[in-house]
Amino acid sequence: MDQKTIQELSDKILKLKKERKAVILAHFYQRPEVQDVADFIGDSLALSQRAANTDAEVIVFCGVHFMAESASILSPDKIVVLPDENAGCPMADMVDAIQLKRKKQEIPDAMVVCYVNTSADVKAESDIACTSANAVNVVASLPEDQPVLFVPDKNLGHYIVTKTGRDMILWQGCCATHHHLLTADVLKAKEEHPEALVMVHPECRPEVVALADKVTSTAGMINFACESEAREFIVATEMGILHPLKKRCPDKHFYMASQSLICPNMKKITLDKIYQSLVTLEPRVSVPEEIRERAFVCLERMLEVV
Repeated sequence: MDQKTIQELSDKILKLKKERKAVILAHFYQRPEVQDVADFIGDSLALSQRAANTDAEVIVFCGVHFMAESASILSPDKIVVLPDENAGCPMADMVDAIQLKRKKQEIPDAMVVCYVNTSADVKAESDIACTSANAVNVVASLPEDQPVLFVPDKNLGHYIVTKTGRDMILWQGCCATHHHLLTADVLKAKEEHPEALVMVHPECRPEVVALADKVTSTAGMINFACESEAREFIVATEMGILHPLKKRCPDKHFYMASQSLICPNMKKITLDKIYQSLVTLEPRVSVPEEIRERAFVCLERMLEVV
């Protein structure tokens, strides 16, 4: 898409957004032009919290399905729109409520901690949620004599274990985008950029995490890069983060650990789909009230910890 078309579509979106009393949210992994039309850019749960505190009547969530569900959980009176209904999350799909119920029957004493990257149904079956930023604190807050079942990301779960010493039962899910990153990729990047610090998302494999100078969430990477005296960074997360990194730190240099760090689902959202979603207020995402109430409790318990 050429710059003129991007500008024309962006102008149409911003005009219609005001007419619809809408707020546009964009995850850090979205296309640059999508981030540029957003009111708020950030991690998934933080975006839902920001939207809940606005007087907007419509939330356009430029992300994936579980993120739009979280917005609906926190803002049940607002219309939540996901510009592409096929923008899902393979990791979130690796656990569903039926599977989780069965596992809970096997270990009835276990506390279930769910990563925020899960469906509303799974959150409703969980005791407490966590994000990649607060996962260690959430697990550390739980009674030491109770077993913990962590779903669905085994890599984030392993990272929590190394930080807390907690023996957890880990669901065998993962983020395909992060899990495909290998130590060889990071070592090659380090060889090419020996002065660069390595920032790694905890959804990566344990052996990749072990190579990091900083292990943190996407928002954490941006904060770290801004505050660090280093001038060069190797980035081990989805490449959409390069856009906000370069905007916030224009005098610093960022190198992807691998050019394959692309989430195809995040890239399904386009300016044209955002415009069409504002015209039609479709596709809508909503959570049934019975599920919403239980999922809200799961998120609320997390917010009481951090």
